[in-house]
Amino acid sequence: MTQALSPPSMLGGLRERVTEPTLQRRGVASVLVAFLVIWAVLLGYLYVQAQRIETSAPGLNRFSEDFSESLAPISDIGQVQAVMAATSQWLNARRQAEGRFPGVRLFELLDNQGRRVWASPALRDTVLPDAPRTLVAVEVGGVAHNVYEARSKRWTLRVVEPLRTDAAFLAYNGRSLLPYLVLALPIVLGAVWLSVRNGLTPLQQVARTIAQRAPDDLTPLAVHVRHRELKPLVKAIDHLLARLKQKVDRERFFVQDAAHEIRTPMAVITAQAHVLARATDAQVREEGLQHLNHAVVRASHLAQQLLLLASLDEGQRPVLQRSDVAQALRQWLAPMAHAAMVRGIELELEAPDALMAPVDLPGLGSIVGNLVDNAIRYGRTNGRVVVHLLDEGERLTLLVRDDGPGIPAAEQARVFERFWRGNNHIDVAGSGLGLSIVQQAARGMGGTAALIGGLDDRGVGFLVSVPNADFRAA
Repeated sequence: MTQALSPPSMLGGLRERVTEPTLQRRGVASVLVAFLVIWAVLLGYLYVQAQRIETSAPGLNRFSEDFSESLAPISDIGQVQAVMAATSQWLNARRQAEGRFPGVRLFELLDNQGRRVWASPALRDTVLPDAPRTLVAVEVGGVAHNVYEARSKRWTLRVVEPLRTDAAFLAYNGRSLLPYLVLALPIVLGAVWLSVRNGLTPLQQVARTIAQRAPDDLTPLAVHVRHRELKPLVKAIDHLLARLKQKVDRERFFVQDAAHEIRTPMAVITAQAHVLARATDAQVREEGLQHLNHAVVRASHLAQQLLLLASLDEGQRPVLQRSDVAQALRQWLAPMAHAAMVRGIELELEAPDALMAPVDLPGLGSIVGNLVDNAIRYGRTNGRVVVHLLDEGERLTLLVRDDGPGIPAAEQARVFERFWRGNNHIDVAGSGLGLSIVQQAARGMGGTAALIGGLDDRGVGFLVSVPNADFRAA
């Protein structure tokens, strides 16, 4: 059944389409801005050129010289007055029709005795200064003018030109440039619109390919693109899909391993619960209760490790707290001293009296707890475990070493794998997640975790190095 859109829905969709940013609109807007900039630059260029020309006024000088030469053959005063009147009227009529220059051009004609023969009406009450072949500024009717004087055998001609204001110049030339820009604008806009539209076609094809994929399809796009600009995008998408596939596969294996690991303590709990329910002998009940408690402790520890590892896998940026790392290390080691004493292990700490630094305390605490716990669990009875904290300026370094049986060289490459416990420690309770948690926590703080040698050429050691935020800030 097809449902018709209501008018509000149609209006909302139309409004969204109109207001939604698009690359085509962005290209059109960029062209409009470019045209405005071009218009302003051309106008500025014309203004600078006009200012340079206005200081010498070559056009005015040439006009004055030519006009003066054309009057030289006329000797009759009445005739020259008629020529001046007719020429002044004709020139100013053309000037007003063009609209390029403001006001009217004024003239004054003197004979060779310096007597005024003819003058524009606006100059009848104005005495002009002498300006032999130079520009002289003068005010006529409160308006600034330039005066240029040209002389012939019979006459002295003075041409008085009103100066254009900056506003008048910009207004006229701005209007004169607009028709050319408006004529070119549709052509350029059309070309930009077509180029953007054609340029987006390959990108839309890639988008359709992604949209048609199944939700669980994380294989590479396998899209052949001819355009150089799109190749990095497709390559980045394929790289992202590969990373997502690795993460999904890692999570799938993690869930499978977690289910396998937790199945054993759950089976023990179930079996011992049946034993306790049916046993009548006190000794059998006591042994069943011990086995049950052991299985519950193992399941609880495994659950805590799984939750901690899951929280580290979320990839959230740790919150740094400025703390005394040395003091915090002592507090973390104190509860472990009893477990070390039970096995006769000497737990030693080598650290500064105080070491103030901004660190991720929960993350660092999990690193210390897992490394020292492993060293106590898997180290030799009556052995040694040494914890060493170093301030190396750029980095903080933590070393945990023991003198126990160590890890065979063939197995060292797998020590940070999840649920891996080695062949020599099957009889020791553990989840196989401790070193994975150490590595993940170190990465979360921007650091590294590495396997190193133990104490006295035996045992095993781990080195964790994390950045010192104080040093980077300095």
